Amino acid sequence: MAKKKILVATSGGDCPGLNAVLRSFVKRASATSDEWEVWGSMRSFNGLLGQPQELKRLDRKSVSGIHVKGGTIIGTTKRGGPFNWPVKQPDGSCTYIDRSDEMIAMCRDIGFSAVVNIGGDGSQAMSKRLFDKGLPIIGVPKTIDNDLGATDVTFGFQSAVDVATEALDRLVSTAESHNRILILEVMGKLSGWIALHSAIAGGAELCLIPEIPYDVAKIRSFLYNRFDNGKKFAVAVVAEGAMPKGGSSLGSQASEMSSVRLEGAAQRFADELKQAGIESGIRCTILGHVQRGGSPVPYDRVLAAQYGVKAFEMILEEKFGHMVAFHSPNVVAVPLSEAVSNPKLVDPNSYLVHVAKSINICLGD
Repeated sequence: MAKKKILVATSGGDCPGLNAVLRSFVKRASATSDEWEVWGSMRSFNGLLGQPQELKRLDRKSVSGIHVKGGTIIGTTKRGGPFNWPVKQPDGSCTYIDRSDEMIAMCRDIGFSAVVNIGGDGSQAMSKRLFDKGLPIIGVPKTIDNDLGATDVTFGFQSAVDVATEALDRLVSTAESHNRILILEVMGKLSGWIALHSAIAGGAELCLIPEIPYDVAKIRSFLYNRFDNGKKFAVAVVAEGAMPKGGSSLGSQASEMSSVRLEGAAQRFADELKQAGIESGIRCTILGHVQRGGSPVPYDRVLAAQYGVKAFEMILEEKFGHMVAFHSPNVVAVPLSEAVSNPKLVDPNSYLVHVAKSINICLGD
């Protein structure tokens, strides 16, 4: 009997839980029958498009025990890909070409019956474009920012919140001991989910998120009122995409092949506080990629296992052009068009924001 081949890629930034998805997907496929073969494309679809090709056979042995490991055993990247493949020129510069039709033909010629793309909003937008061109593809949502639409939650998010909360727990004791204002910058370009959840869990006094531009004058009044009540320290959580009212987020283009990188939100806020007359030994801590690394927490392992199993079952049902999604308590299939139509942002009028304000966290509005 001829084998049915499936190609799996992990795209975009890494996060805890990617390996857990791969493991559950492979175990579910191998439990069905011996007719299925799962292959991983190294570093997203670059492994398929590269010369030589780098494809890795994924079987029960190769995925054994990987659910506890961070990162991804088949690698990932934000660069290159079927729609933006770099071609180096004689002068050292690069031009970028569309190889999507070529990649789809490669999948057909190799004999892949289906493709699974595990990634965030940019990756699933790519999945949608490939499906529209005729590729039988299924998406699995992954992002620590938790900003992908059509799903209640993405794996990796809870692990990132745990890292940020632990950092806050450690910063509080130092802030109190030295009467300082300590600012923790966390990831979140467009969405403040990590910042808001960790601020509530870690007992921060301030939380600045992209969805609610902040007013430094109001924050100054909040801090002076706190100081007058005998609390001479404060801890703030700042999402990397946070911005003052009338301002914008701080972005830089990392390269022609990568997306805008946000940096400096915490330091800008620190400078604004100093200009407003706050001189309480302000210091910044930037977590950065620490939030993406390490072993996934149990919640993300369980969620990732559900996503991997569901992705294979969607292939059996030929639910191509769809993405796995968690609609509590169920794991379902949603159209890719729905998944990428709108990012999932924090609603300033949501109950979670109400909770934050009710326990005296200042959001600067």
